[in-house]
Amino acid sequence: MTAHSSAANAAASSLMLLREDIARIAVLTLNRPHALNSLSEAMLEALGDALTAIAHDDGVRAVVLAANGPAFCAGHDLKELYGHRADEDDGRAYFKHIMRMCSTMMQQIVSLPQPVIAAVQATATAAGCQLVASCDLAVASRTAKFATSGINVGLFCSTPMVALSRNVAHKPAMEMLLTGDMITAEHAERIGLVNRVVEPGSERDEAIKLARRIAEKSARAIRLGKEAFYRQIGMSLAEAYDYTAEVMVENLLARDAGEGIGAFIEKRRPTWEDR
Repeated sequence: MTAHSSAANAAASSLMLLREDIARIAVLTLNRPHALNSLSEAMLEALGDALTAIAHDDGVRAVVLAANGPAFCAGHDLKELYGHRADEDDGRAYFKHIMRMCSTMMQQIVSLPQPVIAAVQATATAAGCQLVASCDLAVASRTAKFATSGINVGLFCSTPMVALSRNVAHKPAMEMLLTGDMITAEHAERIGLVNRVVEPGSERDEAIKLARRIAEKSARAIRLGKEAFYRQIGMSLAEAYDYTAEVMVENLLARDAGEGIGAFIEKRRPTWEDR
């Protein structure tokens, strides 16, 4: 690849994913509206690079993931995938590559030190629904809809199922996976896929407002708590209590916990140093 083509690819990636820093909040916006913000290889790479940068940015306290256009995210770019059916191996190597890229990016969201809030303005389907489910929190427009719709084209949403089944009770999750039917934002709220439903056009502002509330807290405590939350989910009850008890001890020994408890006792606002 020439230096010129490398620069062109980098420019294209930056255009399909926008970043705006608002105070201590990073707002990432999917900006591929003509393709319904589908997760092409380039989009997955751009998201992965952006999340890597944010993970090492101590100035960012929370992330909002938004989108431009008539869809939040339509899932994988099926045209891009279908084109590789003509490969010598019928696309097997490329499909593995894309699934690995997507799974890595989704796990980056979960492992990111900062909380990630989805601001869903419109439809999120298949891996787009997975993207919402992978975020720590989600705010949705009343007109947004959700589906794990792969089954409609003969493709069970197996990887989206991982994130969905960790957000939603088994029977509602299975119904979504088996039928591919769209559900409303209100239904998504009832089953736990989104946190709150707001009027159309206000979802981004509401997500930023929620991010600002989180940004006021100790970043160290948030980081410890988010990691512990996802780790304990896969443990037995006794293992989870043993593990989280150790996390609580480390948290209590931290400078910010001493400051926060002292401020509570003294009836003043704490001053966080994130350590």
